[in-house]
Amino acid sequence: MFLFLTVVQAIVAAALVGVILMQRSEGGGLGVGGSPSGMLSARGAADFLTRSTKWLAILFVVLSIGLAAVAVETTGGDAIESTLDRTVAPAPPADPLGPATTDQPAATGQEAPANPDPLATPAE
Repeated sequence: MFLFLTVVQAIVAAALVGVILMQRSEGGGLGVGGSPSGMLSARGAADFLTRSTKWLAILFVVLSIGLAAVAVETTGGDAIESTLDRTVAPAPPADPLGPATTDQPAATGQEAPANPDPLATPAE
């Protein structure tokens, strides 16, 4: 149901954009300019594009409200969990004053053998 309404919403939105772009510009934005035979006259209000814009806008708003209601119904049934998931073991504390390299041996009490010649191959 949600997917169907989403597809219908996308089609209505594309149609609304198309109808708005097909309309003739009246030049009356922000109260500047315009003509007496503009969109507020009887002739302009009865225009097909104006009426279709109105109905597509109404359908868009109704579908938006319907999609919001469906989304709440599908995800609203879960209870809020107030506990933390403690199944993951915490990471060991890092020594802030220790060396910055990550190739340290495991904490077994043994030290890594020193290699005085960095170009020499390690002994096998």
